Amino acid sequence: MRALLREGRPLVGGLVRMPAEELVEMLAVAGHDFVLIDCEHGPADLGALRHHIALADAHGMPVLVRPGEREPTFVQRALDQGAAGIVAPHIDDAGAAEELVQWCRYPPQGRRGFATYTRTGRFGEVSPEQHEHAAQDTLVIAMIESPHGVDAAHAILDVPGIDGYLVGTGDLSQTLRAVGGDHPRLEQCLESVHTDGVASDSLRCDIVSTVEQADLAARQGAHLVVYNVASVLMGTLRDIRAVPGTR
Repeated sequence: MRALLREGRPLVGGLVRMPAEELVEMLAVAGHDFVLIDCEHGPADLGALRHHIALADAHGMPVLVRPGEREPTFVQRALDQGAAGIVAPHIDDAGAAEELVQWCRYPPQGRRGFATYTRTGRFGEVSPEQHEHAAQDTLVIAMIESPHGVDAAHAILDVPGIDGYLVGTGDLSQTLRAVGGDHPRLEQCLESVHTDGVASDSLRCDIVSTVEQADLAARQGAHLVVYNVASVLMGTLRDIRAVPGTR
């Protein structure tokens, strides 16, 4: 994915909640640059995830994985199966970001366990270069999903080993509504985080549901644009449900 990002254009992908192997393959056939597989809100089964990663890999399409909150073992195993990166939820401060880096990076930067015969090591065929490949290619994306995370965004994104961020607008919106009072609006939070992202030269990842939203995200500086596939499909299904001739 880093090689694609160096081309200087936004990468377009889809957010898929597994199991949905056909959707992964359809995204690849349609020419998407990557897929983000959601194991936080989807059924986080490692066996199914392995099938999704292998299928995407057969098409040359990188896979990012969103694990559940604080799941270092799952992170390790997803990366060992060949995930190109991790999009980690609920990173609220620099300490959580440092912990995430520890899970995702090999020593000396982190403490990810090393095994020579994993799928990502091509079953032992590239083990001498495995550390180098991981350091160059693995993306580590922090999800900022709370007012506390917004306030700490600059510190989070300055942690060595954190490549970028994704603002979880769903959780952030819910929290802002719950706390009420004088907390800033969602738009102000987004502007604040994006400003910190630019200052730290971080990759920005935006989740969208429409082509219009995707175009806006790209114009505003998003490096990774991710379509919420469930939202796209539901929108299409609602549209075609209308009785023909009555539109």
